[in-house]
Amino acid sequence: MATKVKVRQKAISGNRKSLYLDFYPPIPHPETGEPTRREFLGLYLIDKPKSPIDKQHNNETQQLAEQIRQKRENHLNKPEIYTGYEKEQLKIKERGEENFVDYFKKLADKRKSSNHDNWVSAYKYLVTFTNGRLKFADLNERFCNEFKEHLLATKSNKSNKTTLAQNSAASYFNKIKAALKQAYKDGYLSVDLNARVTPIKQGETRREYLTLDELNRLIKTECNNPLLKKAALFSALTGLRFSDIQKMVWGEIEHVQGQGYFLNFSQKKTKGVESLPIPEQAYDLLGQPGKPSEKVFPGLTYSAYENKHLYQWIGAAGITKDITFHCFRHTYATLQLFYGTDIYTVSKMLGHKDLKTTQIYGKVVDEAKRKATEKIKLEF
Repeated sequence: MATKVKVRQKAISGNRKSLYLDFYPPIPHPETGEPTRREFLGLYLIDKPKSPIDKQHNNETQQLAEQIRQKRENHLNKPEIYTGYEKEQLKIKERGEENFVDYFKKLADKRKSSNHDNWVSAYKYLVTFTNGRLKFADLNERFCNEFKEHLLATKSNKSNKTTLAQNSAASYFNKIKAALKQAYKDGYLSVDLNARVTPIKQGETRREYLTLDELNRLIKTECNNPLLKKAALFSALTGLRFSDIQKMVWGEIEHVQGQGYFLNFSQKKTKGVESLPIPEQAYDLLGQPGKPSEKVFPGLTYSAYENKHLYQWIGAAGITKDITFHCFRHTYATLQLFYGTDIYTVSKMLGHKDLKTTQIYGKVVDEAKRKATEKIKLEF
């Protein structure tokens, strides 16, 4: 649709009328990128001129305004005679004025669950570094590398006393690279910046775990929160994450004659549907079954207050390791491997979908999974 441009007048002080261009449909504002219908020319007419000089001024000003109008209209409608290549270049130029930070936020909003949280965290660091405004036209390798250095040196948003962890910085920068890749596909960038920028290298992380002896000491040690203790031991026996234990309902547990107990659920983190065999000790730990819709661990919450009970319980058992709830999942995987379960079976039991997460795992048969569940025996 061709853009129509007309000269309009607006009364101002001093017995004058300011001239401006009226666009239909609206065009992007050259600075903000927002749709606008007005562009003031900085020209004015004298209202009800009396002297010859004032009349001449009005006549010359109107002629100048008309020339500007015609030039502006011709320029706006010129793309109609451009070649396909020229149109594409004009589109990239126009998109170059748009805000990459806003574009990143829209991509973040499309993500779900923990991945969404990770994108939002990356967005916050991006806003801090750019003050919330970065035109696509200003995106280049230099900016990406400067932002990379910023992530590696900045303080954590969780605590201004500690530097952002390297693996967190790597994760957030990968979100920027993913956005750059998408922006190139969407036509906002003329070059694939993602391919030109190297990621932040992941640092080595130590996954703390408990020995079988330490687990048995925990069984014999009282905890101020018995529900938390039961959930932690259940995690050590099954490898389940806190989020999956928290949302478990009795209807997800079934018993198959000759095969034992199974947990049929959808992982909260990966959304993968799993049928996980669980050992009898894990089932016996749960107590009297409730209604199918009732939670197995009602009232189980994650907070700094609850973590205090966890740390006190660990300390009371004489364990000096830095143990979090997630370490019970690590404990499950470590003990399975220690007692001979092959790495592929452990991967399957943990429900990992990405091979990078668990270092080259593959599919295994259900029988191998069943044998693996009975290898950890606690002294109840």
